Amino acid sequence: MTNRLAVLALALLWAPFTAAQSLLDVIEPEIIVETLSGSEYSIPVPYQDIELQPVISDVAQSALLRGLDRINGTVKDLVITVGETITYERLEVTLLVCRYPQGDINSDAFAQLIIQDIREEAPRFIGWMFASSPALSALDHPRYDVWVLSCQSS
Repeated sequence: MTNRLAVLALALLWAPFTAAQSLLDVIEPEIIVETLSGSEYSIPVPYQDIELQPVISDVAQSALLRGLDRINGTVKDLVITVGETITYERLEVTLLVCRYPQGDINSDAFAQLIIQDIREEAPRFIGWMFASSPALSALDHPRYDVWVLSCQSS
């Protein structure tokens, strides 16, 4: 009986919030602004439009990748040009594009790659790899690992 009462009490307490998308939809915006106006903290008003500037990048002609054979523990640097397919051990690596923040080729590079094991029909990886976050979008292969180091110009 107590469990049923507890569930009913929770349902009654939670009912006003289930229809709302968030707590900000339930609380009036004027109350939020009045509460935070005297505070040292500031948050954007929920209905304020914020304009975001597009990220501008340049395109490079080639990329520097690094390959790792996990069984042998050997590492090899691979230089590949856009549109080229190179072979690293049992992998075929194709570079579609390599981009970097405008004006600074030494900063964070991101490359679109296709990586395929020559023994398989489907590619193991199709997508973007990021030099600053190699684990964000990584090759899923039991033996080899490939990641982007930087873009290079001719």
